[in-house]
Amino acid sequence: MGVEILIESQQVLQIGSFIEGLELAVSWPVIGWMVVGLLLGIVLGALPGIGSPVGMAIILPLTLPLDATSAIILLASIYSGAMFGGSIAAILINAPGTESAAATTLDGYPMAKNGLAKNALAIATTASALNGFLAAIVLVLISPILIGVVLAFGSPEYFLLAILGISLITIVTQGSIVKGIVAGALGFMISTIGTGILSPTPRFTFGQFGLYDGISFVAALIGMFAFAEMMKLAAQDMIAESDVEMTGSIKDGVMTVFKYPKTTIKAGVIGMLIGMIPGSGATTSTFVAYAEEARSSAADGFFGEGDPRGVIAPEGANNPTVSGSLVPTLSFGIPGSGSTAVLLGGLLMHGLQPGPGLFGDQLHITYALFISLFLGNIVIVLVGLSVIPYASRITELDTDVIIPVVVVLSFIGAYTLNQNWYDVGAVLALGVLGFYMVRYNYSVIAFVLGIVLGPIAEENFFRSLQISGGSYTIFFDPINRPLSFALTLATLAILLGPFLKPYIDRKLGRA
Repeated sequence: MGVEILIESQQVLQIGSFIEGLELAVSWPVIGWMVVGLLLGIVLGALPGIGSPVGMAIILPLTLPLDATSAIILLASIYSGAMFGGSIAAILINAPGTESAAATTLDGYPMAKNGLAKNALAIATTASALNGFLAAIVLVLISPILIGVVLAFGSPEYFLLAILGISLITIVTQGSIVKGIVAGALGFMISTIGTGILSPTPRFTFGQFGLYDGISFVAALIGMFAFAEMMKLAAQDMIAESDVEMTGSIKDGVMTVFKYPKTTIKAGVIGMLIGMIPGSGATTSTFVAYAEEARSSAADGFFGEGDPRGVIAPEGANNPTVSGSLVPTLSFGIPGSGSTAVLLGGLLMHGLQPGPGLFGDQLHITYALFISLFLGNIVIVLVGLSVIPYASRITELDTDVIIPVVVVLSFIGAYTLNQNWYDVGAVLALGVLGFYMVRYNYSVIAFVLGIVLGPIAEENFFRSLQISGGSYTIFFDPINRPLSFALTLATLAILLGPFLKPYIDRKLGRA
């Protein structure tokens, strides 16, 4: 009887939070910031070399005057809008505005060259928005399950989860595993600069008072994503002119999506599931969706030559990836991509703690975010279909304009954080570091995660030791804390697995 009453009270709380979140999402100015974010995201996504991580990193410090809900919805809307915006450059100039839109070029650009540019853009708009719309509904439906899982975590589990998150990033991202671990560890080291979390002792400040507050993770995000990306963009010629004519039919493009419901739904499922895996991101989901569709439709397909299903699949996967990536980010503080790493930085900057907070007292904010994604995809359809005739103009902005504007905004944003020139210096130093990390194949996301999750991991580590009276067994006690034990085993398996696999294969005769 008592259990039933508890379950009913939780359901009433969830319903109340959902209604409060709905009212918040449609209130002014929250809904206005959602629209602004989507429009910014579409434009930023359409500019090759920019994309959502750069745009979100630039905007992040400018959200300081906003309330937490408006700021997070603005950032998430930029992320969602950029997923669609990247397809514009991919289809019209064969230069994807975002990495996730690279798969769209395979059939989107041939469609445009074949005189179906409007069809391809309409397909991209409809598939992206429709599946993003459905994925947001799924997020709301699974949130009660997430609440139960999140509330099962304590300080030891959150410390181990932070370590597991870094470990996962180092494995699933391309490149050397050792380099990934080094990048994550370096990020953790930088996060320890400043006054200690549980003691007033300065650490690694070298007598500089400006470093007592540490290196701002927001400045680190701006440097690693915005400034480093501009250095990369300056080193190469990214902007190309469109050589296709804006011909075709928007109506036919929209109807094409509904002509292939199996392709559309399958892409959405792939996008959301892969989005839930830390470190995978939209680039992985779009290419997997494209490859699966090319495989299953090989009999009658003409992929690479302008098959509309080659546009539906990647575009149908990109926005669901946004919804999927919010699950580990909001639940456990483990972002799945550069964009969600910036979003995590925004959460922490505005005092929102991933985990029990966002699924407890602040559940209404979480629901408001989910509902905004739902409403935002309606805006994407309306705006996307309206701008198709003029889409080619978005891609014509020259890098000579883009680069100085982004660099100046990066420095201004960093200084406005704390009116501290050390933050500006951090943007410059970490931007250069980020540029060379990418060049030499070190994981930037693992590095950023180390900086963002470092304080969380440190705080929960020492809190766990206080709970256990200084005993480290709290992290691998299979009887009293089975979840901690499972997370420890998972982390060890992830880190040691790649090194032990050749040895195991030899023992089993599979070498």
